[in-house]
Amino acid sequence: MKSDEVFEFFRRLAEDNPSPTTELESANPYQLLVAVVLSAQATDASVNVATKPLFEHVKTPQDMVDLGEERLREAIKTIGLFNTKARNVIALSQALIDKYGGGVPRTREQLQELPGVGRKTANVVLNTAFGEETFAVDTHVFRVCNRTGLAPGKNVDEVEAKLEKVVPQPFRRDAHHWLILHGRYTCKARLPECWRCPVIDLCRYEPKTLAPSARPARTATPRSSAARTGSGRTAATPTAGRSRSRPTRLP
Repeated sequence: MKSDEVFEFFRRLAEDNPSPTTELESANPYQLLVAVVLSAQATDASVNVATKPLFEHVKTPQDMVDLGEERLREAIKTIGLFNTKARNVIALSQALIDKYGGGVPRTREQLQELPGVGRKTANVVLNTAFGEETFAVDTHVFRVCNRTGLAPGKNVDEVEAKLEKVVPQPFRRDAHHWLILHGRYTCKARLPECWRCPVIDLCRYEPKTLAPSARPARTATPRSSAARTGSGRTAATPTAGRSRSRPTRLP
């Protein structure tokens, strides 16, 4: 995709959604960090269901350590991999207390030293909590970047590096939110909804998905009676040696 097309790509997404943000619910950087860790291989909606009551009582790393791993497991048991995630959240909370006085560090390197925190999680926190121009590449961003031709790559690192190069100002801060939301609600994995896509003419994906009303109707091919009953025998032909009479009731 050429540079002027990239600019137009983000201009249209920005016009459609001027103030994008994460759908994970949190009240401070620490809660956001926990929510992002919990969201690995889980939907934002499922994380929000679990964290809403949790975050009413847990607002700091010390609150989480005081809660303890067992009660945290119970609170997040509806989320996949909850045992491992509970262990990591307690460990990262203790690390924040020990190393940063309960605060959340503001560098990628420091964040990635925390248990359960990878590059994508660190990028989300840096961007959403602290306003850094980072590009968190999840499954939605990876798909959109490859499908559209915006920033194709064989892995998430390649896609992130290309986004760093091609995304212009003033779109850099919110770019990954636009891409996530576009992939989640329009450029879907199984069936992209091209007919309502604001960047359809810039996208390299072919063939474009037609609107439901424009798709040809599917017609069932009628089968012959021989095919329905098998081996050329029709339903009206009795099987040799088999009585077609209804069995009588036993006395």
